[in-house]
Amino acid sequence: MRGQNRSSAVMQQRAQAPDSLDFFPTPPWATRALCERIPSAGYLAWDPCCGEGHMVRPLQEYFLAVAGSDVHDYGQGYEVHDFLMPFEPDGTVESEWVITNPPFAIADQIVLRALQVATHGVAMFVRTAFLEAETRHTSLFERHPPAMILQFVERVVLHKGILRQPGVRYFDDATGDWKTPSTATAYCWVIWSTGARPPHTRFEWIPPCRKRLERPGDYAPIAPPPAAGAPLFDALAEGA
Repeated sequence: MRGQNRSSAVMQQRAQAPDSLDFFPTPPWATRALCERIPSAGYLAWDPCCGEGHMVRPLQEYFLAVAGSDVHDYGQGYEVHDFLMPFEPDGTVESEWVITNPPFAIADQIVLRALQVATHGVAMFVRTAFLEAETRHTSLFERHPPAMILQFVERVVLHKGILRQPGVRYFDDATGDWKTPSTATAYCWVIWSTGARPPHTRFEWIPPCRKRLERPGDYAPIAPPPAAGAPLFDALAEGA
């Protein structure tokens, strides 16, 4: 690591238990929807909040090279690095684009750091509610107006800690029920240019495109429910 600050006070400030991380894997099709609308061929990109790599892999379909890192080690071989620290890990591409799904609580800080790092552009996958808040308008959007906002027309379904396939029912161990993935949260891409300040922010809708942009292998196979005679079913039988 170059220029790493190993002060225990600094390192402990950002330390979190794995189960407290704001980890909501991004469906690959949502990343492809972005890549269809920004220049990517020949560019280098970095996802600094990559989790298990659900965004890195579709980015690699479009960009010349893509680096991935995260503050927590998810066991996928990506660099363990705190993006908010004032240094970059060895081996990270000289990023022209920084593209990520940031933890909502520190998304403002991630954007500001990304604007320091990227030489061409920054793209953040965020809840549409990110566009609200007076303090964010003053501290971020007025000082660094986005070049473009891309609002999804269809819902992008995110679940904490796991990527689920829309429309495919899964067994919820906590409730013992089959469920269909759903969400009440709207998402959008917010894109900044690190070059000249845009005269105004363009707003566009991303029309329905999930089925067109999904690829084989995007989702893990659905785990089967517990077999008959497993503790869950025994408990249900006892309560009958």
